[in-house]
Amino acid sequence: MVILLAAALAAAPEAAVVIRPVANMYSKPSADVDVVSQAICSSHVGILEKQGAWFKIRTADDYTGWTAASNLRILQAGEKPYAASGRVGEVRNLFAHIYREPSVTKRAPLLTVPFETRLEITAEPEREDGRWLQTRLPDGRFAWVQRGDLDFAPRKLSIPEMLELSQRFLGLPYTWGGTSSFGYDCSGFTQMLCRRRGILMPRDAGPQCRWEGNRPVEKSELQPGDLLYFGPSPQKITHTGIYMGDGRFIHATTHLIPVIQISQLSDPHWTKLLVACRRPQ
Repeated sequence: MVILLAAALAAAPEAAVVIRPVANMYSKPSADVDVVSQAICSSHVGILEKQGAWFKIRTADDYTGWTAASNLRILQAGEKPYAASGRVGEVRNLFAHIYREPSVTKRAPLLTVPFETRLEITAEPEREDGRWLQTRLPDGRFAWVQRGDLDFAPRKLSIPEMLELSQRFLGLPYTWGGTSSFGYDCSGFTQMLCRRRGILMPRDAGPQCRWEGNRPVEKSELQPGDLLYFGPSPQKITHTGIYMGDGRFIHATTHLIPVIQISQLSDPHWTKLLVACRRPQ
């Protein structure tokens, strides 16, 4: 699916790849307005509009927003999309340091990329431990990454595996518009976890709740992996999380402590706001 999407973007009038660890997407071509979403390093995006040093882009989940031109590298006509073929590793840890040379001690990291970043591997030197791999970054530079940071055969997770993965993110900061391990917002977090199951949901909580791929379920019938939606009314969804079982759910929230955390559905704050439960098909 990633390869098909990348190919489609490359065939569009203009496409680009994100070259920064995380690219903020704004509601207008300015850094002085609200962030609507993000695109992580190695993501392919379509270019919809240009305005000065700003591009309006469309991400793989069909979300649009403005980002600084410096966050992107425009793909040339006929150029193969980055990390769509060949030896490709996906960052499996919360973050991965990228180095100028195969050493963690000689120089500071060149950059640090988030979970799910895809990297082209260009060389695997024969060394005793096989620890270091050479990568070509999306901006064309060559650098080094440690093998232990990458997964070369990512697979769809079961619900128990997804819930286990979710707990690795506990304590990460809540970030409005966030879609990376540098900080998620509520819907960015649930979208990512469902994506690890092979389920491609809309970006925002309201559209997720209304999405045809989510089946309504009663609160009394909740099972681990079900999605919870909160708000003042079913027509105004403002928050989401994932049910873990035993009355607990995991979510990115600003309530009390602004981090990814596990809460209780029996908490009066959440009980009064729960307006919908969904089960991805």
